[in-house]
Amino acid sequence: MTSGTAHTSVGAEPPDSPLELTVNGRPRRALVRSHHTLLEVLRTDLGLTGTKECCLVGECGACTVILDGRSVDACLVLALEAAGSDVVTIEGLAAADGLDALQQAFLDHGAAQCGFCIPGQLVAARALLQAIPEPSRAEVEDGLAGNLCRCAGYEQIIEAVLDAAERQARPAAVHAPERASAPKGPPAGPDPASVPDARVAPQ
Repeated sequence: MTSGTAHTSVGAEPPDSPLELTVNGRPRRALVRSHHTLLEVLRTDLGLTGTKECCLVGECGACTVILDGRSVDACLVLALEAAGSDVVTIEGLAAADGLDALQQAFLDHGAAQCGFCIPGQLVAARALLQAIPEPSRAEVEDGLAGNLCRCAGYEQIIEAVLDAAERQARPAAVHAPERASAPKGPPAGPDPASVPDARVAPQ
């Protein structure tokens, strides 16, 4: 006898759930399964393939994104756990008028070898500089410890992050208010306007 109560068949897939979050400053929506990760949603549903898929166990850092201000491995975050959150991916780092200081520093220092790990390295570095605007070398090494570079280009990456920190601090120094100075006295020596031009003065 069949019961009138609706039921789900054993082994049937659960229904999709709506997901809403902000990605790179834009509100985004997707229908996801309960087991889908944030990495899957970013790459497959939203087409943001700059976030790389690699180890899928949180060991390499290639899928690093900034989630509500902190760097995380997107492969370890269930998509529904990110509901209502603010996410920044590699596609959201560039300034409106071009590359930002961090991206430019990576180029200038030759920090990209094969390039596969660089999106994760850049995003992790951005999170670090947001938390510590002028980090020490040890703080940079610690901040990027979860991001592996199979080309072993760590030295260039560290130097690029330190350089970017200096570049970002430079505009603040340029626009810092100047100290008020005492009024200047009259210029030393005779008034230039009262000295005859030797080329036209009578001999």
